[in-house]
Amino acid sequence: ETLAKPIQQDYSNPNEADLPITLRSNENPYGPSKMVRQTLSDSFDIACRYPSIVFKELVQTIADKEGVPEDHIVITGGSTEGLKAVGLTYGLDGGELIAADPTFQSMLNYAETFGGHVHRVPVDADMGHDLEEMAKRVNNKTGLIFICNPNNPTGTLIEKGKLRDFCTSMDSKAMIFSDEAYYDFITEPDYPSMIELVKEGRNLIVSKTFSKVFGMAGLRIGYLVARPDIATRLKASIMAMTNTLAIEAAKTALKDDDFYKYSLAKNEEGKKIIYDTLDSLKLKYIRSHANFVFFESGRHIDALSAAMEKENVLIGRPFPPFYDWARISTGTIEQVEQFSTALRKVMG
Repeated sequence: ETLAKPIQQDYSNPNEADLPITLRSNENPYGPSKMVRQTLSDSFDIACRYPSIVFKELVQTIADKEGVPEDHIVITGGSTEGLKAVGLTYGLDGGELIAADPTFQSMLNYAETFGGHVHRVPVDADMGHDLEEMAKRVNNKTGLIFICNPNNPTGTLIEKGKLRDFCTSMDSKAMIFSDEAYYDFITEPDYPSMIELVKEGRNLIVSKTFSKVFGMAGLRIGYLVARPDIATRLKASIMAMTNTLAIEAAKTALKDDDFYKYSLAKNEEGKKIIYDTLDSLKLKYIRSHANFVFFESGRHIDALSAAMEKENVLIGRPFPPFYDWARISTGTIEQVEQFSTALRKVMG
């Protein structure tokens, strides 16, 4: 029995048959894996217990995976809770943050809610981080520099040498946060995680998540990696954390290498269909290092979204100032093919 067959069977939920195809949140529709689903089923007997009974083993597993001591790991309710905890920690009392624009907004909006100020630096002509301009915005009030790499929504990847140079030259001036939610989808050989700089004792925080390649977005579990003194400070801002079932699921997910590889392969297959569709329609797009594609439709995103929804396909939200661009997630192959059919009809 192949891996693909049970996963496809598990995903074919009759309750979703008549619902719109959701290609707007960069989820992995093939997950959780069959192994993870079995773990969830087997773990209900301990669902009445607080997460502390299974917490330590996951911390140890993640620490071993990332090559750091356990005191470097902060478990969070998805990487979003980690982002918000960091935004709260470094955005209080008028602290300033620097980030690309557009990028993932969760941390930035949360910091602003609590009085932080965000310097949003427009992406460059290639839709990538403008690191030089971001460096110019640093001042004595700068608490943190946020880097989402690969970037959401553009899917761009910072050249590894430039990224390391930026981090090692700027971390003495401000904390640097590297959001690596889409790190697993990078195909460039030997592309480093910034956890390598954490190991050097740098002022750097890295976030990871089980929401994307592992297909566990609804279970809400992720983690931060940082120097022990930084990790301790961040733990004070963690509110919800996660739950016992999610912890058990994450432990199993890290062991399921077959599903991990399957997810990556399906993502590449889905992106190729999207690229081929956009090429045939002569629509500009950014080649993505993640599980979504950002493309220029030439139509306001609100109008395009409404037209696609009529075709039963939900696509990404607006990402100002690029209102005539759209982000499409890679769903199942069947879903991506339906997107292709719908887009050809809408753009025809």
